[in-house]
Amino acid sequence: MNARTLISAALAAAAAVALTLAGTASPAQAADLTATFTPGATWTDTAGNVLQMHGLGIIKVGNTWYGYGEDKAGQSSASDPFQDIACDSSTNLQTWTYQGKALTRQASGDLGPNRVVERPKVIYNSSTHEYVMWMHIDSSNYSAAEAGVAESSTPCGPYTYLGASRPLGFQSRDMGLFQDTNGTAYLLSEDRANGLRIDKLSSNYLSVVSAGSSNGGSAALLADYEAPAMVHVGSTYYLLASHLTGWSANDNIYSTASSPAGPWSSVKNFAPVGTNTYATQTTNIIPVSGSAGTTYVYAGDRWTASNLGTAPLIWLPMDISGGAVNVGWQNSWSLVLSAGTWTGNSNPAQATDYLTDANSSQVLDVAGASTANGALADQWTNDSGTNQRWTLKQLHGNVYTLTNLNSGLCLDVPGGSTAEGTQLDQWTCNGGTNQQWALDAVGSYTSSSDKSYELTNLNSGQVVDVTGSSTTAGAAVDQWPTNGGANQKWTLS
Repeated sequence: MNARTLISAALAAAAAVALTLAGTASPAQAADLTATFTPGATWTDTAGNVLQMHGLGIIKVGNTWYGYGEDKAGQSSASDPFQDIACDSSTNLQTWTYQGKALTRQASGDLGPNRVVERPKVIYNSSTHEYVMWMHIDSSNYSAAEAGVAESSTPCGPYTYLGASRPLGFQSRDMGLFQDTNGTAYLLSEDRANGLRIDKLSSNYLSVVSAGSSNGGSAALLADYEAPAMVHVGSTYYLLASHLTGWSANDNIYSTASSPAGPWSSVKNFAPVGTNTYATQTTNIIPVSGSAGTTYVYAGDRWTASNLGTAPLIWLPMDISGGAVNVGWQNSWSLVLSAGTWTGNSNPAQATDYLTDANSSQVLDVAGASTANGALADQWTNDSGTNQRWTLKQLHGNVYTLTNLNSGLCLDVPGGSTAEGTQLDQWTCNGGTNQQWALDAVGSYTSSSDKSYELTNLNSGQVVDVTGSSTTAGAAVDQWPTNGGANQKWTLS
């Protein structure tokens, strides 16, 4: 046992004693723990060391989560060699205890000096009773482009490395792993020559057995994407991925399908354009289910190529509903594990406000102060009319309905349209996702003084927009894909 493990074990034992003395060790109380996250802040384990869960793999066993990551402690360059794959454990997703090395650098071979070992992902095989880890294996110049596999009978191992190959002869770089609700597992991998792949694994999860949508495996789905993560919600599969920009962040995307075999939809952004997904790259999706629902946690890496060991881990709550994916920035947020719900501090309290467009300085308005269903939304000079005031009612997280104070009707996308340019209207509030809006605090990510929001419709995945960036009173307010324009940014007052 190394010194780091001994220290961690001692601290964990001391913490357990302290909890018992404080009378907080009952299972019911433990289940009600609330985890609080501050994206971008330094995140340390119980021994005070910066968490080394880069390229996160994560699995829940009983009431414990196990996190796996590239250990880059002390590394200041992307060219530094592989050290090990670390394993940490947590019962609340916030406080992590280092357990040891799941994979350790060897004297030679795939895990030897000057090799690349990235993005470790782990799933459990209930038939073989083995934990299976897949990871990206490469040479220092990224020419090998292979996927490696290892297994262990315990969550943290150590894992027995079984070898690496190009799955079905195809390149594999930044990769992910997905286990469906029926136990079928898939390797998600970036094949530079053909595109992003989803390949079905064998029943023991140790090899790729099929490809091509015709036989339930996969095909090259999306060209020029990497760092995939996938989740199955209801009847829909959601795939997140990153553009190919090396260590530099970009605006990550998502696609949907009714089956891992596709066909997959055209891609959309799940965070406001221009934020570069809050300077992160997708690494995983963590479902946290409780008595009141499920929170899906977006886990991203904010790569700092000059100091990888301290590169921040950015975790943010997601909203997945109505076929749309939305991730809004939170300066800090809290997760109630037993309920599966979250709250944040980057969203407005329930209030009745004017929404002012950052481009035109005009407000969101119901034309002619109409109280009729189907009356259209436009922008107009603020005249203090009740048809320009909107009551924000929080549904969950950063999702709201907007009810017009004059008419009592909800801001609505007519007919649940997903078409670009559809002018918004007001309609009797009915709970539809075409009347649900995620308020993304786009300004607070870079500036504490910028209180602007994008309003993303949960049905279409598009945002509230002033058509053509018009500054004219009476210009239509429609839905449009996020593009970072000032005509899509709104302040509340």
